[in-house]
Amino acid sequence: MNIPNALTLARIVLVPLIVWLIITHEMAAAFVLFLLAGLSDAADGYLAKRFGWHTELGAYLDPIADKVLLVSIYLTLGFTNHLPVWLVIAVASRDLLIIGAFILSWILSRPITVSPLLVSKANTLAQLVLASLVLAELGLGLGLEPFVTICVWITGALTILSATVYFWVWLKHMASYEPQPAPLLAHKSCPEPINTGANSQVRTS
Repeated sequence: MNIPNALTLARIVLVPLIVWLIITHEMAAAFVLFLLAGLSDAADGYLAKRFGWHTELGAYLDPIADKVLLVSIYLTLGFTNHLPVWLVIAVASRDLLIIGAFILSWILSRPITVSPLLVSKANTLAQLVLASLVLAELGLGLGLEPFVTICVWITGALTILSATVYFWVWLKHMASYEPQPAPLLAHKSCPEPINTGANSQVRTS
Protein backbone atom coordinates (compact mmCIF):
# COMPACT_ATOMS: atom_id res chain seq x y z
CA MET A 1 0.00 0.00 0.00
CA ASN A 2 1.76 3.15 -1.21
CA ILE A 3 0.92 6.81 -0.52
CA PRO A 4 -1.28 7.43 -3.62
CA ASN A 5 -3.41 4.37 -2.83
CA ALA A 6 -3.69 5.47 0.81
CA LEU A 7 -4.91 8.91 -0.32
CA THR A 8 -7.45 7.27 -2.62
CA LEU A 9 -8.79 5.11 0.22
CA ALA A 10 -8.97 8.20 2.45
CA ARG A 11 -11.08 9.89 -0.22
CA ILE A 12 -13.52 6.99 -0.16
CA VAL A 13 -13.67 7.11 3.65
CA LEU A 14 -14.56 10.82 3.51
CA VAL A 15 -17.66 10.19 1.36
CA PRO A 16 -20.11 9.09 4.09
CA LEU A 17 -18.91 11.92 6.34
CA ILE A 18 -19.52 14.54 3.64
CA VAL A 19 -22.95 13.06 2.92
CA TRP A 20 -23.84 13.20 6.61
CA LEU A 21 -22.69 16.83 6.87
CA ILE A 22 -24.86 17.82 3.90
CA ILE A 23 -27.92 16.06 5.32
CA THR A 24 -27.40 17.78 8.70
CA HIS A 25 -26.95 21.15 6.94
CA GLU A 26 -23.31 21.57 7.97
CA MET A 27 -22.49 22.96 4.55
CA ALA A 28 -19.30 24.84 5.43
CA ALA A 29 -17.72 21.69 6.87
CA ALA A 30 -18.99 19.66 3.92
CA PHE A 31 -17.40 22.14 1.52
CA VAL A 32 -14.03 21.96 3.31
CA LEU A 33 -14.00 18.14 3.30
CA PHE A 34 -15.11 18.01 -0.34
CA LEU A 35 -12.29 20.41 -1.19
CA LEU A 36 -9.82 18.17 0.67
CA ALA A 37 -11.13 15.15 -1.22
CA GLY A 38 -10.58 16.94 -4.52
CA LEU A 39 -7.05 17.96 -3.49
CA SER A 40 -6.28 14.37 -2.48
CA ASP A 41 -7.32 13.27 -5.97
CA ALA A 42 -4.85 15.72 -7.52
CA ALA A 43 -2.15 14.74 -5.00
CA ASP A 44 -2.32 10.98 -5.56
CA GLY A 45 -2.18 11.47 -9.32
CA TYR A 46 0.85 13.76 -9.03
CA LEU A 47 2.71 11.43 -6.65
CA ALA A 48 2.01 8.39 -8.81
CA LYS A 49 3.46 10.13 -11.88
CA ARG A 50 6.32 11.90 -10.07
CA PHE A 51 7.71 8.85 -8.29
CA GLY A 52 6.41 6.08 -10.53
CA TRP A 53 4.10 4.69 -7.84
CA HIS A 54 1.66 3.24 -10.35
CA THR A 55 -0.04 0.02 -9.26
CA GLU A 56 -2.78 -2.14 -10.72
CA LEU A 57 -4.81 -1.55 -7.54
CA GLY A 58 -4.51 2.20 -7.97
CA ALA A 59 -5.56 2.03 -11.62
CA TYR A 60 -8.90 0.49 -10.56
CA LEU A 61 -9.28 2.22 -7.19
CA ASP A 62 -8.83 5.83 -8.32
CA PRO A 63 -11.75 6.02 -10.81
CA ILE A 64 -13.94 4.07 -8.38
CA ALA A 65 -13.19 6.62 -5.65
CA ASP A 66 -14.00 9.51 -8.00
CA LYS A 67 -17.33 8.00 -9.02
CA VAL A 68 -18.32 7.09 -5.46
CA LEU A 69 -17.55 10.64 -4.32
CA LEU A 70 -19.32 12.47 -7.14
CA VAL A 71 -22.39 10.26 -7.44
CA SER A 72 -22.89 10.26 -3.66
CA ILE A 73 -22.60 14.05 -3.44
CA TYR A 74 -24.94 14.61 -6.39
CA LEU A 75 -27.55 12.20 -5.03
CA THR A 76 -27.39 13.90 -1.64
CA LEU A 77 -27.60 17.42 -3.08
CA GLY A 78 -30.52 16.30 -5.23
CA PHE A 79 -32.26 14.69 -2.25
CA THR A 80 -31.90 17.96 -0.29
CA ASN A 81 -33.22 19.98 -3.28
CA HIS A 82 -29.95 21.81 -3.92
CA LEU A 83 -29.51 20.41 -7.43
CA PRO A 84 -32.15 19.81 -10.13
CA VAL A 85 -33.49 16.28 -10.22
CA TRP A 86 -32.91 15.89 -13.97
CA LEU A 87 -29.19 16.58 -13.54
CA VAL A 88 -28.85 14.10 -10.68
CA ILE A 89 -30.62 11.44 -12.75
CA ALA A 90 -28.34 12.17 -15.72
CA VAL A 91 -25.14 11.93 -13.63
CA ALA A 92 -26.15 8.70 -11.89
CA SER A 93 -27.58 7.08 -15.02
CA ARG A 94 -24.45 7.81 -17.05
CA ASP A 95 -22.20 5.98 -14.60
CA LEU A 96 -24.63 3.09 -14.20
CA LEU A 97 -24.87 2.66 -17.98
CA ILE A 98 -21.08 2.67 -18.37
CA ILE A 99 -20.63 0.11 -15.60
CA GLY A 100 -23.46 -2.03 -16.98
CA ALA A 101 -22.00 -1.95 -20.51
CA PHE A 102 -18.57 -2.92 -19.19
CA ILE A 103 -19.98 -5.85 -17.23
CA LEU A 104 -22.11 -7.00 -20.17
CA SER A 105 -19.14 -6.99 -22.54
CA TRP A 106 -17.20 -9.04 -20.01
CA ILE A 107 -20.04 -11.55 -19.59
CA LEU A 108 -20.29 -11.94 -23.37
CA SER A 109 -16.52 -12.58 -23.54
CA ARG A 110 -16.03 -9.36 -25.47
CA PRO A 111 -13.92 -7.36 -22.99
CA ILE A 112 -13.39 -3.68 -23.67
CA THR A 113 -10.58 -1.50 -22.40
CA VAL A 114 -12.06 1.57 -20.74
CA SER A 115 -9.87 4.64 -21.15
CA PRO A 116 -11.02 8.15 -20.19
CA LEU A 117 -11.97 10.26 -23.21
CA LEU A 118 -11.41 14.00 -23.44
CA VAL A 119 -15.12 14.70 -23.10
CA SER A 120 -15.19 12.46 -20.01
CA LYS A 121 -12.37 14.41 -18.38
CA ALA A 122 -14.17 17.68 -19.12
CA ASN A 123 -17.37 16.20 -17.68
CA THR A 124 -15.64 15.12 -14.45
CA LEU A 125 -14.08 18.58 -14.06
CA ALA A 126 -17.46 20.25 -14.60
CA GLN A 127 -19.09 17.99 -12.02
CA LEU A 128 -16.37 18.80 -9.47
CA VAL A 129 -16.64 22.54 -10.10
CA LEU A 130 -20.44 22.51 -9.84
CA ALA A 131 -20.47 20.53 -6.58
CA SER A 132 -17.81 22.85 -5.15
CA LEU A 133 -19.77 25.98 -6.11
CA VAL A 134 -23.02 24.63 -4.63
CA LEU A 135 -21.37 23.65 -1.33
CA ALA A 136 -19.43 26.93 -1.15
CA GLU A 137 -22.59 28.95 -1.73
CA LEU A 138 -24.59 26.97 0.82
CA GLY A 139 -21.83 27.05 3.41
CA LEU A 140 -20.30 30.49 2.92
CA GLY A 141 -22.97 32.52 1.07
CA LEU A 142 -20.67 33.99 -1.57
CA GLY A 143 -23.40 34.98 -4.02
CA LEU A 144 -22.50 32.34 -6.59
CA GLU A 145 -26.03 31.59 -7.82
CA PRO A 146 -25.46 32.89 -11.39
CA PHE A 147 -22.34 30.74 -11.75
CA VAL A 148 -24.16 27.74 -10.30
CA THR A 149 -26.96 28.09 -12.86
CA ILE A 150 -24.49 28.26 -15.75
CA CYS A 151 -22.53 25.29 -14.44
CA VAL A 152 -25.71 23.23 -14.07
CA TRP A 153 -26.41 23.48 -17.78
CA ILE A 154 -22.78 22.98 -18.80
CA THR A 155 -22.48 19.91 -16.56
CA GLY A 156 -25.77 18.50 -17.84
CA ALA A 157 -24.72 18.94 -21.47
CA LEU A 158 -21.29 17.35 -20.90
CA THR A 159 -22.84 14.47 -18.95
CA ILE A 160 -25.27 13.63 -21.75
CA LEU A 161 -22.59 14.11 -24.42
CA SER A 162 -20.05 11.89 -22.67
CA ALA A 163 -22.66 9.18 -22.09
CA THR A 164 -23.55 9.28 -25.80
CA VAL A 165 -19.89 9.06 -26.88
CA TYR A 166 -19.16 6.15 -24.54
CA PHE A 167 -22.27 4.32 -25.73
CA TRP A 168 -21.26 4.82 -29.38
CA VAL A 169 -17.73 3.53 -28.68
CA TRP A 170 -19.20 0.51 -26.90
CA LEU A 171 -21.59 -0.25 -29.77
CA LYS A 172 -18.74 -0.08 -32.31
CA HIS A 173 -16.66 -2.41 -30.15
CA MET A 174 -19.45 -4.95 -29.77
CA ALA A 175 -20.27 -4.86 -33.49
CA SER A 176 -16.69 -5.27 -34.70
CA TYR A 177 -15.41 -7.67 -32.08
CA GLU A 178 -14.11 -10.92 -33.51
CA PRO A 179 -13.41 -13.63 -30.94
CA GLN A 180 -10.28 -15.68 -31.29
CA PRO A 181 -10.91 -18.86 -33.27
CA ALA A 182 -11.02 -22.03 -31.23
CA PRO A 183 -7.89 -24.17 -31.59
CA LEU A 184 -8.28 -26.91 -34.14
CA LEU A 185 -8.34 -30.40 -32.73
CA ALA A 186 -5.57 -32.57 -33.92
CA HIS A 187 -6.87 -35.11 -36.38
CA LYS A 188 -6.31 -38.62 -35.21
CA SER A 189 -4.62 -40.77 -37.78
CA CYS A 190 -6.67 -43.72 -38.83
CA PRO A 191 -5.12 -47.05 -37.91
CA GLU A 192 -3.72 -49.13 -40.69
CA PRO A 193 -6.25 -51.70 -41.91
CA ILE A 194 -5.54 -55.18 -40.69
CA ASN A 195 -4.79 -57.56 -43.48
CA THR A 196 -6.97 -60.55 -42.78
CA GLY A 197 -5.10 -62.38 -45.41
CA ALA A 198 -7.67 -63.25 -47.98
CA ASN A 199 -4.93 -65.08 -49.79
CA SER A 200 -3.35 -66.49 -46.68
CA GLN A 201 -3.43 -70.20 -46.30
CA VAL A 202 -4.14 -72.23 -43.19
CA ARG A 203 -1.85 -75.18 -42.84
CA THR A 204 -2.88 -78.17 -40.92
CA SER A 205 -0.70 -81.04 -39.92
